[in-house]
Amino acid sequence: MENILEIKRLKKSFGSSNFFKFKNPKAAVDNISFEIKKGEIFGLVGESGCGKSTTGNLISKLLTADGGEIIYKGRNIDGLKGRDFKDMRKNIQMIFQDPYHSLNPKKNIGWILMEPMIIHNLYSKDERRKKILDMLDIAGFDESFLKKYPSELSGGQRQRVAILAALMCEPDFVIADEAVSALDVSVQAQILNFMKELQRKMGLTYLFISHDLNVVYYMCDRIAVMKEGKIIELEEAEKLYKNPKHPYTKSLLDAIPGKKAR
Repeated sequence: MENILEIKRLKKSFGSSNFFKFKNPKAAVDNISFEIKKGEIFGLVGESGCGKSTTGNLISKLLTADGGEIIYKGRNIDGLKGRDFKDMRKNIQMIFQDPYHSLNPKKNIGWILMEPMIIHNLYSKDERRKKILDMLDIAGFDESFLKKYPSELSGGQRQRVAILAALMCEPDFVIADEAVSALDVSVQAQILNFMKELQRKMGLTYLFISHDLNVVYYMCDRIAVMKEGKIIELEEAEKLYKNPKHPYTKSLLDAIPGKKAR
């Protein structure tokens, strides 16, 4: 299976600021390399501050790397400008942790789902409306949801809308950064299954970022474990869950209550 993404020796450091002069830089992402195959769900897991979200932000170009390469579909996406950068942004989308902040509270759901297609000049007006209705149907929403505002929805409903918004331009690579951590456990399962359903229907590839190894194990085909900016273990989900090699991975597994079976 071909790679859709290759990360080579990626680096990013941050430092404390003294009147905008940075000192004592600390590596948030420290020379990491991995690849993601087309059509797989690749997990990146670790405790808060390990660098996993920074990695997602570097790949999506919300942050600029200090070094290394990000190869998307065989092309280094560092330095892309103009139309090339816009096309990359259309094809690499993000789902964030808190849908209440990632969705515009002043706009209704119809506007939120329409906006990405307008920005990228996709489809006719009628085609856009049909696509929105089709996506709402997949999410289990009826047409009345178009007039609702984020504040009128439950947490799970808001996250479904945030996921749909990320998929309106038909990306092939989606970064889900702690996409269920703000939700109740019962709702988490619904959203995870919804994301799996969308992956099958749309042929998506996910980078799934989470601090919860149990959730990552349920979702992912392969898992990379991060600690202090480095990837310390990378293995197929089943093998890593049942036979972890690194002591840190073992400690993450030991912290799972009951260690649920897949």
